[in-house]
Amino acid sequence: RGIALANEAAKQGAEVHLVLGPSAEKNINSHIHLCRVVSAKQMYEAAVERFSSCNIAILAAAVADYTPEVVAPEKIKKKGDNFSLNLIPTVDILASLGKLKTTQKLIGFALETENEIENARTKLQKKHLDGIVLNSLRDKGAGFGTDTNKITFITPEKLQEFPLKSKEAVAKDILTECINL
Repeated sequence: RGIALANEAAKQGAEVHLVLGPSAEKNINSHIHLCRVVSAKQMYEAAVERFSSCNIAILAAAVADYTPEVVAPEKIKKKGDNFSLNLIPTVDILASLGKLKTTQKLIGFALETENEIENARTKLQKKHLDGIVLNSLRDKGAGFGTDTNKITFITPEKLQEFPLKSKEAVAKDILTECINL
């Protein structure tokens, strides 16, 4: 979804900076300024670095909430029946940018399985967002692993539901909503 959004924004003439985690996707518009990262920490640093100079920031990555406290330099060999891994909270990139926000429009995503609207609105408010794109795993053909998606775009003032569409058409809908904020 992030690449589809970046490609559509570039197609519409925007200057696009895409911070991209590990991906084999090759279909990226050549006009996009691409920054590849491999960790949540690198993604945070790249997002913060670019945020002050942007007009609209759309954060579509599903960054893990927790990170291993210690990253092993080599494969961890099996040494018995049990193994414990200590996890620490990952820096919340969206909330961090929400605190830094001045004139930028900040858009996030929410993937919810229950109380979808309520949970997305809570995230919108807590993270100081201008809009949030709600994905529900309850909708057939939506979410991950499909070529289609069905979203609800929520702002503090409105809620706009969109029918199931191709991811490219969904990207156009999201960008239209962002521009109209």
